[in-house]
Amino acid sequence: MANPISTALFAFVLIASFLLCYSFDSSDVPFIVAHKKATLNRLKSGAERISVTIEIYNQGTSTAYDVSLTDDSWPSDVFDIVTGSTSKTWERLDAGGILSHSFELEAKAKGVFSGAPAVIKFRVPTKAALQEAYSTPILPLDVLADRTPEKKLEWAKRLLSKYGSLISVVSIVVLFVSLLITPSKSSAKGSKKKR
Repeated sequence: MANPISTALFAFVLIASFLLCYSFDSSDVPFIVAHKKATLNRLKSGAERISVTIEIYNQGTSTAYDVSLTDDSWPSDVFDIVTGSTSKTWERLDAGGILSHSFELEAKAKGVFSGAPAVIKFRVPTKAALQEAYSTPILPLDVLADRTPEKKLEWAKRLLSKYGSLISVVSIVVLFVSLLITPSKSSAKGSKKKR
């Protein structure tokens, strides 16, 4: 489930990039926007893994060349790399294109961690120096936090919140049908007197 603050921040960055893209419309340059997200996954063994995904968008009007991504915000004394790497390079990113890179870390220490933005470097044919762009930072992660055990009736609460209105409607229909089918006591007494 996506974090609402992260989603709002990402939407703001995209809207800002579209607005800036119109100002760059007259010049033929790439405009790089990157979104970094991290999710915690608790394993049954008690360990916790962090899945990190960085998506890079070229909102500009030309191709970016020699694109490199570096995310050095994960200290080796706190995290071990399980799969992937924290850096990646691509030959090019065409205008309107998207690149994505993912890696997974395992936490070694308990605490709150705030990751810095990832750095994206790219080359523009009209400029000699490499250009830099930064991803969105991640929200603070409470790594290896003590989680309260799920209560016994938690599943019932989830069912009621999801299907509560449906259960109410079905109950009312069943009650109404049972009232129609079941004869009332007064009509049963009246039929006995007539015999």
